[in-house]
Amino acid sequence: MRYAHSSLVASAVARATAKAAPLRRAALRRLALAATLLLPALAATASPPADLYHCRAFVTGQGEAERARGFGLCLEAVLVKVSGDPHLRGDPRLAPMKQVAAGFVAGFTYHDRMSGLPLHDEQGTRDRPFDLTVAFDPPKIDAALLKLGVAPWPPPRPVLAIFLGVRDAQRAYVLTEDGERGLGERLSLRDAAAQRGIPLVLPKAPLAAEEHLTYAGLAAASVSRRRALAGTIGGGAALAGSLAWSEAARGWTARWRLAWQGRDYHWRISGVSFDDAFRDALDRAAAILSGHGA
Repeated sequence: MRYAHSSLVASAVARATAKAAPLRRAALRRLALAATLLLPALAATASPPADLYHCRAFVTGQGEAERARGFGLCLEAVLVKVSGDPHLRGDPRLAPMKQVAAGFVAGFTYHDRMSGLPLHDEQGTRDRPFDLTVAFDPPKIDAALLKLGVAPWPPPRPVLAIFLGVRDAQRAYVLTEDGERGLGERLSLRDAAAQRGIPLVLPKAPLAAEEHLTYAGLAAASVSRRRALAGTIGGGAALAGSLAWSEAARGWTARWRLAWQGRDYHWRISGVSFDDAFRDALDRAAAILSGHGA
């Protein structure tokens, strides 16, 4: 998808070249070449976090009660994202705030998940699935956090470089930005990072080959090695780990290491989906990087 943009730009410039005066054709060819080279380079940069004060929730229909439920879910998610403190998730002190979540909302929109499909009956109109996107008022969110005794985690936030070895039922490999394997893992990681407001970057396949990154090697990498690798791809912190499928655990086992401000943190989780493994990893990383504990 990303590299398709390069083709579109190159095609557009080619059409313009055919119509241009001969003296301008060389310049346009240079522009096409520059665009083709530049856009993939931009695609390799760290993915920026989603707006910290926005959230999206799945709701059924557009009724007031369901909208209020969505507001409550999003309020909790945004408080966690803005603070970087996953310990707020499920905190009973949030219950009264969620009851009046509409008072924190600056605006909202709906996206019909069945857009383009006809309505068949009353149930189709009442129970139709929507994505509810909510924008919250930043000063009100910050004030709510301060009332809870939690400081917001302001940008710029460190870019988290992810170095992950994966061993599934067939083989072991290193997750890269452009590798043939691991599309589901890449999408899941980026979604978990966006929900927590953490910019992340993955190594590209040529770098992984050049640096001889392997499943076993990443697990044993020293702090200095991890820091050097992170710096190479534009990361301010390095999260290295392994993700292995376990029949005995009936799920994935993940082990992680994160060095930050003089400490090397270690943790593991077992018997979970890789989505849950990534959510747990990004929660813990956010807590450490934001200063809210491990």
